[in-house]
Amino acid sequence: MSRTNLDGLGYRGATVVLTGGASGMGEAAARLLGELGATVHIADLAEPKVACASYTRVDLSDPASVAAAATELGKLGPIDFLFPIAGVPPHAVGALTCMEINYAGTRRFTELLLPAVRDGGTVCLVTSTAARGWLHHLAENLEIVALDPLEVRAFYEAHPDKLRDGYSASKELLTVWIHQAAIGLAQERRVRLNGIAPCATGTPFMEQSAQHLGQAFMESYPHPLLGRMPSAEEQAWSLLLLSSPLNAAVTGAVLATDEGNVGGMITGALTPSYARQN
Repeated sequence: MSRTNLDGLGYRGATVVLTGGASGMGEAAARLLGELGATVHIADLAEPKVACASYTRVDLSDPASVAAAATELGKLGPIDFLFPIAGVPPHAVGALTCMEINYAGTRRFTELLLPAVRDGGTVCLVTSTAARGWLHHLAENLEIVALDPLEVRAFYEAHPDKLRDGYSASKELLTVWIHQAAIGLAQERRVRLNGIAPCATGTPFMEQSAQHLGQAFMESYPHPLLGRMPSAEEQAWSLLLLSSPLNAAVTGAVLATDEGNVGGMITGALTPSYARQN
């Protein structure tokens, strides 16, 4: 795709805060945003390699670190676009820490920064095809979403059976929170809150996951649209296109960027063996 004359997307001159910019989709998004003329501020545990206006260290599993980073980044306001898209696989950190980073820490970081997001601004997160069961667990998900993010760890310590692998549950909660929280943000401040739900993507995240899941799983994963995993950059474009002011009517949406995987499973167009393995 030509990257000339794309100012209509609305990123030139915009102030952007993004988590997860040290690798994967976050790094790709930060690079594209820079090319589109945005001023990009990255928060991450690791220092990013991509050029940015500032770097703030944040450990999303540590409430004190989240609060400190949000306080510092809040000084940048008004923020035009907020992309809290950092995430980890459960086998890298354990199920409970995975939940803290992917859901509790990400949601708290977002909520603490929302006052610095301008009225009419945009927030977009990353969920996953692993969240496809969110409706099946809706009552439980709503119960947990109703908790303060600082209470989430204690909830799962008291109910470890509900944690599952930590990852799918965390992405379901993000999905439910997006659908629910978007309404109040829209009515009160015209802030749009959306998400994308990628399939397995060619990132360091997936490379780590492949070592854990095994070669047989990776070979069984279908890619009906591209015939391969999407790249981090392809997913980043979906994130930015969804978040563009050109999509002014879209909020509370979770866009499936999964080559048709979830819809295919729901309708039976993808094989039952894949559904059993996932």
